[in-house]
Amino acid sequence: MREVNGKKIYSLDEMLDKHIGENGTKERDSFEEELRLDLLGEMIKRTRKEQNLTQEALGILIGVKKSQISKIEKSGKNLTIDTLIRVFDALKVKVKIKIELSTSDKLIIV
Repeated sequence: MREVNGKKIYSLDEMLDKHIGENGTKERDSFEEELRLDLLGEMIKRTRKEQNLTQEALGILIGVKKSQISKIEKSGKNLTIDTLIRVFDALKVKVKIKIELSTSDKLIIV
């Protein structure tokens, strides 16, 4: 925290520590994982729209129903790697995926 013109200014990390939990805590890890999944869904949605594809059209390309595409775009939760790869292939995008196995054997995709 620093002061500018008598006002307290906090960094993003300080605000996250205060309101979400300190880095490395269960609460913070859970928040950051959910945020990454939300961002993944939003990136898929934006790319689909840039290519003038409907959810139904993308679903047909990868072999799932429109409702599944909607779920993917709202949040990447419960998304299998196989489905994710099919989405990327259908959208013709190159993606780098980092997979980490934590001590709790939890799979985290960044």
